[in-house]
Amino acid sequence: MFSKEVYVRRRAALLEKMRSEGQSGLVLFIGNAEAPAQYKNNCYKWRQESSWLYFFGIDEPLYAAVLDIDSGEETIFANDVELDDIIWMGPQTPVREKALAVGVKNSAPLSKLEECLEKAAGRDVHFLPPSRYYNTMRLEALLPGKTPSEALTKAVIGLRIIKEDIEIQEIDKACDLGIQMHSVARDAIRLGIVEQEIVGLMEGIALAKGWGTSFPTILTQHGETLHNHLHDKVIEPGKLMVIDAGVENNMHYASDFTRTYPTSGKFTTKQREIYQIVFECNELAFSLTKPGVTYREVHLATARKMLEGLSALGLVKGDLDEMVAAGIAGLFQPHGLGHNMGLDVHDMEDLGENLVGYEPGQTRARQLGLGSLRMARHLAPGYVITDEPGIYFIPALIEKFKREGLGGDFVNYQALEGYYDFGGIRLEDDVLVTADGARRLGSGRLPISPDDVEKAMAK
Repeated sequence: MFSKEVYVRRRAALLEKMRSEGQSGLVLFIGNAEAPAQYKNNCYKWRQESSWLYFFGIDEPLYAAVLDIDSGEETIFANDVELDDIIWMGPQTPVREKALAVGVKNSAPLSKLEECLEKAAGRDVHFLPPSRYYNTMRLEALLPGKTPSEALTKAVIGLRIIKEDIEIQEIDKACDLGIQMHSVARDAIRLGIVEQEIVGLMEGIALAKGWGTSFPTILTQHGETLHNHLHDKVIEPGKLMVIDAGVENNMHYASDFTRTYPTSGKFTTKQREIYQIVFECNELAFSLTKPGVTYREVHLATARKMLEGLSALGLVKGDLDEMVAAGIAGLFQPHGLGHNMGLDVHDMEDLGENLVGYEPGQTRARQLGLGSLRMARHLAPGYVITDEPGIYFIPALIEKFKREGLGGDFVNYQALEGYYDFGGIRLEDDVLVTADGARRLGSGRLPISPDDVEKAMAK
C-alpha cells in the first residue's frame, strides 16, 4: 500500500468534489469477493476492485466502506477472522488495525453495513457501477432498485484520470517489467516451436516479479485477428508475430506494450513497407501528444499518415482528407489509437467507456475504427495513455467493403488480394502526458524501428 496520508487525501478530495457538485448523503464502496472457478474453495486468482484500491488500499476480499459526504465520517465494514480461518490462513491483522492503517477511525463487522444503510433512509446513497457479479447482487440486496450514481462516477473518474507522482512511479515499474517480458519473448522466437512455449516464458516474468499479466496475453502469427488469444501454432518462417502483453505490478498498476516481429528474423520487402508505415504512425502520434490537443485529433492525424503510406504502395488512391473523412482508415485499422491506463490496463472502463474517454460536447463516432476510439479527450498533464496504431489485412472485412461498396473509388481491391495472407502489425507504447508534451513510460524502450528490430533479433 501507499502511505496512510495518500488514502486520506484521496477520500477527502472525493468528498470535496461531491460537495462542490451539490451532492449530499452517503458514498458506498464495496470491494470484491473471491469468485469460485469450479467449486467454492477453488477460486480464480484474487484481484481487488480498483476504485477500492485507489481510495482504501486494503487488498483483501469482503470489505466495504461508507463515507458521509455531510459529516465526513468514514467507516470500514469487514469481519475479523475466526479460529477456522486461522487454521487455514494463519493469524490475521484485526480489521480495526487495517482501517487505521489507511486513516479510517471507525470499523464494524460486515453484518452492520445493512443496518448503517437502513439508518440512512431518506438520504442519497451514491455507489459506482459494479463490474463483478457478487457486487451487482450485493448492491441490489442492500439498495433494491437503486442505480449507480453518475455524480460519484464522474468524481472518481476526475480524480483517477490524473495520475499522481507515486502512481507514475508504479506505472514506470510496471513498464520496466513489461519491457523485460517482451524482451524474453522476442529472444525466444524460434522456428518450429509452439507459440505457447514463448507465452510461458513471458508470463513467468510477470508472475516472478509482479502480480501477473495485466490482461490475457496476445501472441500470434495471425495478427489480423486483433485479440487472438490462441497460442497453439507452430512458428513458421516468413510470418509476422504480434505480441501484445503487459504486466500488473504488485501495487496493481499496469503496462501494455505491443511489438511485431518477423519470425525469420528479417522482414520481407512487403512486410518492411507496411511495418515502416505503422512505425511512422506511432512516432507521429507521440510527437502530437501534448496538453490541450484531443486524442481524437491525434487518431485522425495518424489515420491520414497511414493512408498516405498505403497510397504510396498503390493500395488506396485519392485525396487523403477525403479518405479520412470517408473512414477508409478503418478498413486497415478497425480500432482506436489508444486508451487510458493505470490501475486497470483499460483504466476505469468499468465505470463507463464514454464517461472515461469522452468529455461533454464530444460525440462518439459511428465510423469503423474511429468509433472504437476509447480515449478522445483533450489531453492534460498526468494522463497515461497508449499509442498503438496498426495495419491489418482482414480478408472478410475487405470483401465486405468490396461487396457493399464501402470503399468507394478509394480502395484498390485488386492490389489488396496480394495481402490476404499478410496478417497484421501493431506497435504500442505507454505514454505519460507532461506539462510540455509527453514521455514514454519505463526506463527504456523496446526496439521498434525495423532496423533495430532486426538487430535485436540477430543477437
